[in-house]
Amino acid sequence: MAEQSFHLAAPVAGVTLALLAALGPTAASAAPPPTDTAGVTGPGTAAASRFVPGPCPVPPEPIEALATARCGVLEVPENRDRPDGRTIGLAVAVIPAVSAKPAPDPVVFMAGGPGGEVFDDIPFLVSSGLNRDRALVVMAQRGNLYDKPNLACPELDRFYARAVGLPSYAPQTERLMADAVKQCKDRLTADGTDLGAYNSTENAADFADLRTALGFKEWNVYGHSYGSNLALTYLRLHPQGIRAVALDSAAPAQYVSLPFAWANAREGIDNLYKACAAEPPCKARYPDLERTLNEQVQKLEAQPLTLNVVPPQGGDPVKVVLDGGALVNLLVAKAIPFADFPAAIDELAKGNPERLAKARAAGAVAVEGQTAHGLTQSVVCSEWLPGHSTSDVLKAGREAFPTWPESVQAQAPQLPFQDELCRIWNVPDRTADVRVPTVSSVPVLFINGTFDMKTGASWAPKTARTLSHATTVQVPGIGHWVVPQSPCAQKVLASFLNDPTAPDTGCVAGLRWEPFTITPK
Repeated sequence: MAEQSFHLAAPVAGVTLALLAALGPTAASAAPPPTDTAGVTGPGTAAASRFVPGPCPVPPEPIEALATARCGVLEVPENRDRPDGRTIGLAVAVIPAVSAKPAPDPVVFMAGGPGGEVFDDIPFLVSSGLNRDRALVVMAQRGNLYDKPNLACPELDRFYARAVGLPSYAPQTERLMADAVKQCKDRLTADGTDLGAYNSTENAADFADLRTALGFKEWNVYGHSYGSNLALTYLRLHPQGIRAVALDSAAPAQYVSLPFAWANAREGIDNLYKACAAEPPCKARYPDLERTLNEQVQKLEAQPLTLNVVPPQGGDPVKVVLDGGALVNLLVAKAIPFADFPAAIDELAKGNPERLAKARAAGAVAVEGQTAHGLTQSVVCSEWLPGHSTSDVLKAGREAFPTWPESVQAQAPQLPFQDELCRIWNVPDRTADVRVPTVSSVPVLFINGTFDMKTGASWAPKTARTLSHATTVQVPGIGHWVVPQSPCAQKVLASFLNDPTAPDTGCVAGLRWEPFTITPK
């Protein structure tokens, strides 16, 4: 199961975002931005939110669970502070439970991103058992692929495809990315879109309205990555009707800011170093893994490699630039499996960059319209960036990886050039509304992976301090978005939904990571 993105963050050189969804579609299955989607209403006059039944979205690759789903559109005000403003439509699907006698309280899923496409997450949710005993509710967060309006930025998608052949942090790369962002912004605002209304506060209100509109007395919330950030905001602002909350790869609203990416990258990489050292074959074969990685980041940033590589999807070779920034972003995005991490770094040090270059080449195939980059920029620029300068990011980079080049340290992994991009996007500062701890007695489950380089596992116990009925679980050897990757995590989540006050976490104790790949010397 491929891990595509920080579904939390924006990709650099073809590797998708850090908090954007970890398990996204492949280029072959991705949908183009729809020009008109049946059942999704366009802008109109703002009114009270309501659910309008209608046909399910039709993805390019059929999703079996949608065949029996109840679908429609939640119509909500674009900006609740402007009662005379327009109404937008959010695509909704209610997938029935497998059980003949389901529990009355469904599970509502909050996708990662911000901007991750939720309908392509449905197969992972179903295979993880989310609708075994309860109905599963999914709603596309405002601006998503099957919504009206759709805040896709094909201009950025084309930039990301081109960027695999560019130096990661060069001025030229920044200019091209900034141009793409400006083109997207100008197009969206020309259509009347209020970019400042696409934020976590409005997202949370949408989900509160959805529960009421669908007629559920109470439900359970499951959010991953940015979806966990949103779930905590939702719990804080709209606690009514929430039975339990499960947070996968938690990104707590009070902690998420631009420098956060460096500490999380350090935590995940350190845990990987420790795992290799604890596994005798890995320790014997790669005894200096940390030193080797540090040397390669330095070397590639000073002397980037330019290669022609056939993408994993096939086709003609593409130009790939492999520099220090690209190497870091590939690792953080889990562009190669964790089991292959030591082997890939060792191969690189011995003059064989093929494994990493091929992973970078995967981004050369433009996937246009799949991610709502407009929502990404609106959330990042209003909630994550304000209050931190470029020097704060550099300081965090130096603290996390003191021997790496300054050009790498100065850019948060998977969130490059955000100061300039946010000047262009120009949305109001909302940090006072969102960087607030959630205080609640509602049962909350945290599930984190120890190898996650995007949302560090250490955030969970800190966040749990203000949640009086919290359970924290760390799954060894797993990265971003744990539940679809771990049968044990699926059991823990099912147990939590069955009894939120006493989940069975026993299976975690015996877990180990996947053995590392050992290549011949």
